[in-house]
Amino acid sequence: MANVLVTGGAGYIGSHACKALAAAGFTPVTFDNFVTGWRDAVKFGPMVEGDLLNCTDVDAAFAEYKPVAVMHFAALSQVGDSMTQPGLYWRNNVQGSLNLIEAAIAANCKNFVFSSTCATYGDHDNVVFDEDTAQLPINAYGASKRAIEEMLRDFEGAHGLKHVIFRYFNVAGADPDGEVGEFHQPETHLVPLMLDAIDGKRDALTIFGTDYDTPDGTCIRDYVHVCDLIDAHVLGLNWLLDGKPSRVFNLGSGAGFSVREVIDRSREVTNRAVPIKEGARRPGDCTKLVSGSTRAAAELGWVPKRSTMSQMISDAWRWHQTGHYNS
Repeated sequence: MANVLVTGGAGYIGSHACKALAAAGFTPVTFDNFVTGWRDAVKFGPMVEGDLLNCTDVDAAFAEYKPVAVMHFAALSQVGDSMTQPGLYWRNNVQGSLNLIEAAIAANCKNFVFSSTCATYGDHDNVVFDEDTAQLPINAYGASKRAIEEMLRDFEGAHGLKHVIFRYFNVAGADPDGEVGEFHQPETHLVPLMLDAIDGKRDALTIFGTDYDTPDGTCIRDYVHVCDLIDAHVLGLNWLLDGKPSRVFNLGSGAGFSVREVIDRSREVTNRAVPIKEGARRPGDCTKLVSGSTRAAAELGWVPKRSTMSQMISDAWRWHQTGHYNS
């Protein structure tokens, strides 16, 4: 079976990617420094403990496993932190990606699937985003991802590095089989924070900002189930292996939910109240991010199967009650 190097393969999205790759007949090779990833999540192929900022680690992984492609998930991804520590984000995300890309070129591995973000678009009033929307990021996280996208285009022109870029909207849910799921320390994502509050693991869920220009005053996001997201990645990998051209795809459900709407839906799914408190807006948060793209459906044949809010919360709740990592 062909090897695929999965950076950040011990993290939330990367671990789901490894499971899907194994099911699709590939051998996923997890490359992770385990700063935020979990050894318990590495279940579907070999593991390499290494850091993208260490070129020796990266080169050694390519030399040992000779992957046919890279799926690049490893990154720092907290908007608030990126506003206060921009250097950390530029160094980790951009320099780490440059090291990875140069190692891939040196190893003649020229198929690259990149985990980007809708945060590259910034905050456009009353815009439903597609792949041609202007990229005007308002935080260092989004700016670092946009820079990596530009890097990939430059390396394609110079070295023939073919790539598929996926710009995610908000990812939620968990593996329906319960083998892997979402588990961060500290936790920062809305759905698991909400479930923690429901379960009494934190006093309350904080709503950051209640004065946005939205119907209920809370910001609106487009949510996509992690398994649907990863289905698109496997399709994107096969797109490249079939010799098709580099492409950019938005990955979202096309439906926007406010924070309060997500909370309301969780009450329906769990039949429990969500203790909440209201806080100030966080720097770098946009008012509304919703995908209006049909490109992934039209070109990749991507059809989300689990990306209703009820299903995402239900799968996340099941994992929340039964799944965890210890190391």
